[in-house]
Amino acid sequence: MATQLDLQEQEQLDQLKAFWNQYGNLITWVLILALGAFAAWNGWQWYQRDQAVKAAALYDALERSAQAKEADRIASRFADLRDKFGRTPYAAQGALLTAKVQAEAGQADAAKATLTWAAESAADDAVKALARLRLAGLLLDAKQYDEALKQLDGAAVPGMAPLVADRRGDVLAAQGKAEEAAAAWRQAWDGLPERLEYRRLVEAKLTAVGAAPAASEAAR
Repeated sequence: MATQLDLQEQEQLDQLKAFWNQYGNLITWVLILALGAFAAWNGWQWYQRDQAVKAAALYDALERSAQAKEADRIASRFADLRDKFGRTPYAAQGALLTAKVQAEAGQADAAKATLTWAAESAADDAVKALARLRLAGLLLDAKQYDEALKQLDGAAVPGMAPLVADRRGDVLAAQGKAEEAAAAWRQAWDGLPERLEYRRLVEAKLTAVGAAPAASEAAR
């Protein structure tokens, strides 16, 4: 009986050796790759968390400069945030905040450059669209109408259409295209919620060009 068991065990060992000789290297490499992938994933997660923490710290410093309206310092801090953590949401939000401070400080060219970076490099499409919308406003102030309209063409994001239409109306009005401006403002007015105060501003623009919504609806 013992001999029979010994023979069975030996046969099983021989089968195991044969299996390992045939597939051992493959199994080893699969394990190495699996463990390597797991280690890489853990490393990437740690790196992402580390980047987010450092980016948040820089953004906090940038916010403090914004509150103090330190246009030159905020530009330096934004450059640091952009260069080191340009793909994080903090960089995109930092660009919008920096451009606001720069514009208020009369640094229009610097604000345009900051918004251009956000419009081209932000990871979020909504932030890109908002940057283009604000950039169009600065270009309108600079009488660069064609470039302003070009920026608005690239700001087509769901939910932002009324604001884009309103700004388009402003540009068209500045070009002396009253009818086209009224059409754009009407599109904005139609798309804005009734209780939104901003809608009253758009309505005032329509009224100023003789296209008050109330009058046009009464005439139907």
